Amino acid sequence: MLCALAISLSAQTVPGATSASSLDTLAQAPPVAISPLTQPTLSPGVILLMELEGRFAKDVAASGGKAFSSWFADDAVTLNNGRPAVLGRAAIAAQAQWDPNVYQLTWTPQGAQMGPSNDMGFTWGHYEGHSRDKNGQPVTITGRYFTVWKKLPDGTWKVALDASAEEPPSAGECCVVPKP
Repeated sequence: MLCALAISLSAQTVPGATSASSLDTLAQAPPVAISPLTQPTLSPGVILLMELEGRFAKDVAASGGKAFSSWFADDAVTLNNGRPAVLGRAAIAAQAQWDPNVYQLTWTPQGAQMGPSNDMGFTWGHYEGHSRDKNGQPVTITGRYFTVWKKLPDGTWKVALDASAEEPPSAGECCVVPKP
């Protein structure tokens, strides 16, 4: 979800507003599907949401679950495959206890839309989770995510909803009978 931006967002009220020097750090990240460099018609709202996603992903890569939960609003909700909804940042934090040395969560945004009032928007894309099983073998999970962002009264942006779903089976895998 790291996005190389060549535009200053200082006109937006964003926690830890990005300066030109911090954009250099983002510019070193792998490219994403949406970039104002390749799509100059992106709205400032879409660019803001992509920049937020980039900072969110970078923070989680460095600090794991603790960083993940810190990006959520107090009344946020998470929705995941086969699990009940988790309501509120405190409950989300209680479940987001992973160490980035044990579990690595990464994601890449593929799109964003800002609402007409510029105080709420959403992003979506692809995620990967990497860990090891009890035998030390690598385990990778992949899927799609959808994040709803909202601007709080103090001008900061937080995640209001995070939803994810595992990737569907590859073509033909849905109908394969398990072997005994």
